[in-house]
Amino acid sequence: MVAIAHRLFQEPHKLFSLGTFADALGAAKSTVSEDIAALRQVCERLQLGRVETLAGAAGGVRYTPLCTATQMRELAEDLAARLRDPARILPGGFLYTTDLLSLPTLVGRLGAAFATFFADRRPDVVLSMEVKGIPLALMTARAFNVPLVTIRRGGRVTEGPSVTVNYVSGSSRTVQSMTLPLRAVPPGARALFIDDFLRGGGTARGVYDLMRECQAEVVGVGVLIEAAQPREKLVDGYVSVLVFEGVDEREGTVRIKPSRWTLGHTAEAVGR
Repeated sequence: MVAIAHRLFQEPHKLFSLGTFADALGAAKSTVSEDIAALRQVCERLQLGRVETLAGAAGGVRYTPLCTATQMRELAEDLAARLRDPARILPGGFLYTTDLLSLPTLVGRLGAAFATFFADRRPDVVLSMEVKGIPLALMTARAFNVPLVTIRRGGRVTEGPSVTVNYVSGSSRTVQSMTLPLRAVPPGARALFIDDFLRGGGTARGVYDLMRECQAEVVGVGVLIEAAQPREKLVDGYVSVLVFEGVDEREGTVRIKPSRWTLGHTAEAVGR
């Protein structure tokens, strides 16, 4: 059962035939089926995700990472508590988050959270802007078992022909550019954009324009932290884990709280 669980957890969303495990373990398919049934019960009881079996000649078993509403809320509250540390306040009212985004276990939980938020979107690729959003996007891509594609602010000659779009930053109102190799996202692909921070939504808006040039579709936008201001963003239908309302450098306080999506984790809250 441990070997079966390890294989399923390593490759989520992949459909394995019972014969795959029977051959690898030298066991009868009936024995493998019993072990999978027991594994499914354990995952349900301990809320470790979903193990499901599909009947028929083309059937098999697969694992889907999922977070419960309680797990989502606890994750957001834990992150908010860590980020309220006055030592994280940087000059200019910014917040230091790099150390948290470098913790594989924590970022892995966030990846599972985003995979739960967008479970019905089934992206073909996960997009990220360099640099700080990459760990979040990588763990989200792992949870979906799809490739990670990194959008750059400058082209690389080693990546071949590229497409570049200009966009207006939603916060600074300055014109910036983003570049993606043409072969990174195939035409018709469904792309999920994951980033660490969203203020005005200019970067996310630029990603929509970039995917249009690549003949691909953005099926969702997920961010770790959204700024409370400006209230009107340049994109709709995004999902955040936390809401940042600012800092008081004199008092040494950080105003950050779980978002409405983590406190009310429902299908409607994701904006279907």
